[in-house]
Amino acid sequence: MNIYESAEDYLEAILILKERLGMVRSIDIVREKNFSKPSVSVAMKKLRENGYIEMNADGFITLLPPGEEIAQRIYTRHRVLSQFLEHLGVSPENAAADACKIEHDLSDESFQKIREFASRQGLLGES
Repeated sequence: MNIYESAEDYLEAILILKERLGMVRSIDIVREKNFSKPSVSVAMKKLRENGYIEMNADGFITLLPPGEEIAQRIYTRHRVLSQFLEHLGVSPENAAADACKIEHDLSDESFQKIREFASRQGLLGES
């Protein structure tokens, strides 16, 4: 699955906002990520064209199965890595920021080993 980091971030943001708000529009992403409206508009167009999201006539965004899969994968990585770093003594703010950087580039093998280790040590909450 080849997708740019920025697209993964947008899909993750849509998932998080959907969980928090129930429904998501582009303006919600603008506010959440502090991005410009034109940037979000261009990104949503690309995500629609690539089959990751759809928008209804009222502008509400829905993750399509490929977008949902990517968003869930990235969000799971974010949560696990944040919790793991916090258990190492990293502040919650830095753990979240570092998890955002790591979640996209870490290999599946390395992530799985971190997750297995953290689970064996009882370091992870619900993930």
